[in-house]
Amino acid sequence: MSLRGTTAGAATAAVLLAGTATGVAPTAQAAAPAQPAATATAALPGVRFADIPGDGGTVLKANVFTPAGADGSRTYPVIVLPTSWAMPQIEYVAQAKKLADSGYVVVCYNSRGFWESGGNIEVAGPPDIADASKVIDWALANTPADPERIGMAGVSYGAGISLLAAGHDKRIKAVVALSGWADLIESIYSGRTQHRQAAGLLSGAGYLTGRPSPELQQTMKDFLGSNLDKEQDMIEWGRKRSPVTYLDQINRNGSAIMLGNAWGDTIFPPNQYASFYEKLTGPKRLELRPGDHATAEATGLLGLPNDVWTNAQRWFDHHLNGAANGIDGEQPVQLKSRSAGTYEGYPDWKSVGADRRKIAMGGSKTIRTNVDSGANGGVVLLSNALDQFLKLPPVASIPLLPRTYASVWQSERYAETQRVRGTAKLHTTLSSTEESGTLVAYLYDVGPLGLGKLVSNAPYTFHGRTPSKPFPVDLELFSTAYDVPAGHRLALVVDTVDPLYIEHNPSGAQLTFSSPESDPSYVSVPLRDK
Repeated sequence: MSLRGTTAGAATAAVLLAGTATGVAPTAQAAAPAQPAATATAALPGVRFADIPGDGGTVLKANVFTPAGADGSRTYPVIVLPTSWAMPQIEYVAQAKKLADSGYVVVCYNSRGFWESGGNIEVAGPPDIADASKVIDWALANTPADPERIGMAGVSYGAGISLLAAGHDKRIKAVVALSGWADLIESIYSGRTQHRQAAGLLSGAGYLTGRPSPELQQTMKDFLGSNLDKEQDMIEWGRKRSPVTYLDQINRNGSAIMLGNAWGDTIFPPNQYASFYEKLTGPKRLELRPGDHATAEATGLLGLPNDVWTNAQRWFDHHLNGAANGIDGEQPVQLKSRSAGTYEGYPDWKSVGADRRKIAMGGSKTIRTNVDSGANGGVVLLSNALDQFLKLPPVASIPLLPRTYASVWQSERYAETQRVRGTAKLHTTLSSTEESGTLVAYLYDVGPLGLGKLVSNAPYTFHGRTPSKPFPVDLELFSTAYDVPAGHRLALVVDTVDPLYIEHNPSGAQLTFSSPESDPSYVSVPLRDK
C-alpha cells in the first residue's frame, strides 16, 4: 500500500473518531467523499472500482482486488469485506492488498446508507444481509472467484454483517469477525441499562457520514430518551440484528468462525462474544486482547504488522485454501492479559477462570443516588486504549470515595499474584426507596496507597420494584484478563452514576445492600489455575 493511501486511511479514522468521541453532534450530512477513495487506490495494481447492485438495486460502492497474473484460466478464493460503521471503502485497502498478493480475490464494499453507497443505514437489518449475498453473486459473475471457497470478514459493523450473513447464505465457508457483536441488546443495553456514550457515538457517526433510516432515527430517540413504553419494540429490533438469534442456522451452515475482540470494548463488550463462541458447533476460534473498540486491529488497517490480521489470514488460508499452517492445532481460545501481554491458550471458554474466589459483601450499606462518587468506567474508546498502550486504566482513590454515595467491600491483601481471567459475578440483596434505579459495580486492583486501578465494571437497572422490599441481584461484570500483584487487594465499589451509562435513579432515592444469612452477598472472582 502506498504511503498516500495509508495517510488517507489514518486521516479518515482520526476525523471520525475525534468528531464522535468528543460528543460533537454533526450539524449536516457529510458530502460524498469520492476523491479520497480514488486517491487511496488508484495507484495500486490489480484494483478496480465497481458499482455493485445490492438488495432492491441499491448501488454499493466497492473496490475489487484481484491476484496479480489472474488471466481467467483459474479461480481463486474470494473474501468479501463490508465496511465498518461510518468508514469509507478505503478502510480495508492495506489488508485487501495483502490478501490479493496471497492469492485471494477481495471485494470491499461500503455498507448501505454510508458515504457514496445508496440506501439508508439499516443497522445490519434484512437489506444489509441481502446485500452481502448480492455482493457474493456479483463476485462470482464478475471476478475469477471460486464458488466453493467464499469467506467474509470485517471490523465492527462489518463483523456483525459477516456473522449474520453466515446464517443466511450457505455459500460462506469461513468468517473472521473482529470487534463485532453477537448480541446487540447485551452489547449496548446490558443490565437493562443504556450505554449512553457508545450509543451516542454510533448515532452521531451515522448522521455525520450517512443517512440513518427513519426506523433507526426513531429507535435511537426512544433508546436514548429512556422510553420504556417502547422497550420491547427496541429489544425486538435488536434481536432481529443479533447473530445469536440465528445461531441454529449458523451452526447448520457450518462456517468456520473466528471471533476477535478487546477486553475493554466499550461498544461491544467481550462477554456476549464469549457466550456466543461457546454455542458454536463448527470450527471456531476466539481471541481476546487488551484495548477498546477496534483498537487491537487498527494498526493492521494502516498496513502495519498486526497479529490480529496475521491470524485472520491464517484462518482463511487453512479453511479456504487447505493450508497446513497449524492454526487448527492450537488451543482455540487465545487470551492476552492486560498486565503481562502474553498469550494463553485454553480448550474452551468455560476453562477460563475455572478457579473462583469469593469476596464477602457482609453487613448492610446504604448509599444515596444521583451523584458520581468518583468511581467510573472512563471514556468510550479513550480510556481502554490508554490501558492497552500505556497501561493506564481508569483509577480512583478507594479510601477517598465518599461512602455516602459509594459502597466499598475489599479482600485481604494477597500474598501471591492473582491472575483474574474471565467474568466476575456479583450477587447481592438490594432494596430501594423507589421502584426504579441504577447501580454500577466496579472491581478495582488496590495498591498499598489505596489507589485503585479499574479491573472491570458493569451497570444494572431495575424497574417496577416495590419500594423498600429487598430483591436479589445477579450481575456479570465485563470479562477481562488482569494480574493483581502480590501485596495488593481487590475492592468492589458500587455507586449509581457513571458517564458511560444512562441512570434511572429518581431524585433523592437511596439504595441499600444487605447480606442475609440465608443468602449471603459476594463477588465471585475468576482466577487462572496455578
